[in-house]
Amino acid sequence: MPNDFTIRLLVTSDIHGYIYPTTYRDHTETNFGLAKAATIIKEKRRQEKILLLDNGDLIQGSPLTYYHAKYKPNSENPIIKVANSLQYDLAVCGNHEFNYGLDYLTDAIQQSTFPWLSANIINSSTKEPAFGTPYTIKIIDEVKIAILGITTHFIPNWEEKKNIEGLQFNDALLTAKWWVSHIRQKEKPDVIIVSYHGGFERDLQTGEQTERLTGENQAYAMCKELGDIDILITGHQHRTLTGTTNGITFLQPGHYGRYIGEVCIKGTKQEGSISSIKCSANLIEIDESIKADQETLSFIDDFQKETQKWLDQSIGTVIGDMTIKDVLHARLQDNPYIEFINKVQMNASGAAISNTALFTNESLGFQTNITMRDIVSNYIYPNTLRVIRISGKDIKEALEQTAQYFTIENGNITVNPAFSYPKPQHYNYDMWEGIEYELKISNPIGQRVTHLNYQGAPLQLNQQYDVVMNSYRASGGGNFNMFKGKPVIKDIPIDMSELIADYIRERKIIKATCNNNWKVVL
Repeated sequence: MPNDFTIRLLVTSDIHGYIYPTTYRDHTETNFGLAKAATIIKEKRRQEKILLLDNGDLIQGSPLTYYHAKYKPNSENPIIKVANSLQYDLAVCGNHEFNYGLDYLTDAIQQSTFPWLSANIINSSTKEPAFGTPYTIKIIDEVKIAILGITTHFIPNWEEKKNIEGLQFNDALLTAKWWVSHIRQKEKPDVIIVSYHGGFERDLQTGEQTERLTGENQAYAMCKELGDIDILITGHQHRTLTGTTNGITFLQPGHYGRYIGEVCIKGTKQEGSISSIKCSANLIEIDESIKADQETLSFIDDFQKETQKWLDQSIGTVIGDMTIKDVLHARLQDNPYIEFINKVQMNASGAAISNTALFTNESLGFQTNITMRDIVSNYIYPNTLRVIRISGKDIKEALEQTAQYFTIENGNITVNPAFSYPKPQHYNYDMWEGIEYELKISNPIGQRVTHLNYQGAPLQLNQQYDVVMNSYRASGGGNFNMFKGKPVIKDIPIDMSELIADYIRERKIIKATCNNNWKVVL
């Protein structure tokens, strides 16, 4: 007699170290984090057989994980402790897994009771997958399921070299093709899942290109070219997506644990054979009705309290206004907070020119009393600084690139939708100190820099200048290709958040200043 079966695949992605359903900026309770997701996961596990995986960017991104990485790296990793307790079956390596260094990542993997997969991240010496097996086999209710892990190969364009030393990042699509064929022939699984820490480069309905085809995201191509798989898990872009294309069921479950991805795998067993496999995907939203799992909270309660205490440490005082009340306005003309960040970079590096970004629309700047909470809430990435030597022509091209952030709608300057969809990229709009410039948005793209001076005179396009910027931008991240391969004059291997804190501690009192050296006009 044939027997029908159902297996639930549950997926998290881009958790970024969030466990407690609390915003570290102001203690506000919110609907995200692994503790709330744990309630759903445990309930599903009680009801039926599940396969639980994380699709990358798990161990970095919250003040909790930052505090652990910088001050308690030899203690048990809190996010891994929680993942172990939830009995994850596997995790895929994301790009942010490398931010705290390879030793930190290796230690997290060693603490995990589940394998970490990434078939296309290769040990440069052995030419073998750097994290062990590239795929894993799970047999649930006699159904043989193969899961292949793949990571965006664009990591060397962002990450500091010391954090990925000895690693080779092969093309994600080509690697997936090879391993899917190998798995199908060798393992003969009933179901093949590709879990890819990367996103979609084209519109899923029209196939229209939605971003530059750099190779960062290849999920659309995977759907078209990996015909021999059943499920494609995606991430990296922080989008919420489900559907089926070219016979492949796909999903992307957002970020911070606001959603759990779920794929229902149904089929029929008869006399040892599996047939009629059908998959359907949906997203489970974490809303107010879902309470945080108390056992999960208790696992890291002491560490959470320690982190909160550290965040509340007073660092110094601001005289004047360094708050951000309107993020668009702060990007249209010079702002005391942005000027301050550039000052810190220039002080740490000795460079006369600096650029930085307002990373998210949630940045509020600094209140009168500055705490570590303010610093890590505004400067959310563990960037270090780099001084590179570039030409005046490179500076002008970089300003033209950054000017693409804006467009005109109904006679007003607004944000170019390409910087909001499919993934917010506000961190790819830079504001500069040490030069004077004007961007005229009504001009055609590539002709928007209408004023560009250095020390009171026109900036010379053929002259060389030393500029300090974060390591992501200095490597060309964000399509700033004019910075790639430029001479590195100074490398400052200290996290920017620490540099900010040290700068304030040394001075105790910070004056909000704004020299209005740049502006954006219609």
